[in-house]
Amino acid sequence: MAEMLVEEHVRHPDYQTVCVREIQRSLKFSAKKLVEDKISALGVSHLFDITLTEIRRIGAKGIIIFEGLQDHTADSIKSLEGFDLAWCEEAQSLSHRSIELLVPTIRKPGSELWFSWNPEQDDDPVERLFNDNPDAILVHANYTENPWCPDVMSKQAEWQRRVDYEKFVHIWLGGYNTKSEAQIFAGKWRVDEFEPCGSWDGPYQGLDFGFAADPTAFVRCWVNDNTLYIDQDCGRAGLELDDTAKYIKGHEPEAGRYAIRADSARPESISYLRRHGLPRIVGVKKWPGSVEDGVEHIKAYDDIVIHAQCRDMQEEARLYSYKTDKRSGDILPKIEDTNNHRWDAVRYALAPLIRNNDHAKRFAALSS
Repeated sequence: MAEMLVEEHVRHPDYQTVCVREIQRSLKFSAKKLVEDKISALGVSHLFDITLTEIRRIGAKGIIIFEGLQDHTADSIKSLEGFDLAWCEEAQSLSHRSIELLVPTIRKPGSELWFSWNPEQDDDPVERLFNDNPDAILVHANYTENPWCPDVMSKQAEWQRRVDYEKFVHIWLGGYNTKSEAQIFAGKWRVDEFEPCGSWDGPYQGLDFGFAADPTAFVRCWVNDNTLYIDQDCGRAGLELDDTAKYIKGHEPEAGRYAIRADSARPESISYLRRHGLPRIVGVKKWPGSVEDGVEHIKAYDDIVIHAQCRDMQEEARLYSYKTDKRSGDILPKIEDTNNHRWDAVRYALAPLIRNNDHAKRFAALSS
């Protein structure tokens, strides 16, 4: 964006730009140094007069200034009405008040507002500004789209993906900084590459049926030394039942040789698949609280290792969360019914190992 800004001022000598942040106590923390570096790198230093506080176009009216929006009032912001461009850097920090002041101020015909930011929370004011905005162009870019990304950065990103997937998504992919306290498996899982050993228990295979918008999801798991390993996952929304067996075996050719446990709420689907390519598929027993019992069973493993190839499984692990009270922010003992299709499949896969805790408690009470 700094380079585009310089190019605009080279093409239009009278162009006027304001570079803003929410708070700017010193130019040291502004984009000024970056713009200066781009002017030098593009070999156009002879066109600009760089002072301590601003950058001017030599022989024309063009100017680039740097300001903090928090210092402006409804009256003082009017000084920017004739500007051609406002570039808002670190826009995730912009307050709702600042955006309401700035957006209607840059009103000159042909003027533009640029926002650049690392996403923080999905309800930040700048995120709401671009939600379903027909007048906006929104580009999400990260290091994978950077053809000049040095190898050392790619290696750092890969290391971060393995040791802390949540931070990897936020830092390297521009995902939101999710609240780990509400995450169901926070601190329980990691990403690694592995080959199942012959001494491991398994495979445990699970299938969660989807609907029009929800994916049908298949997973394969193993258990060894109280560690849960997940090495296969696949899923697709809108997958027709006729195509399900072929789709699963296209990802895991051996799937039909072993038991597959699926949601018993779809007995007709289970019957069909048993006759069309998945002969060992069975339904699993469900009871009130079976979801919570399954989650607690999974959390009881010392470690959950998700294979590096299972990208969607990793994403669900990051987002699968407990509900949060909207008023108090308290985390509730209720599970969000989202980002759970593969985890439902894991629960079904591990069904023979999961105890009905409610029944166990009643038995203990009767025996005492």
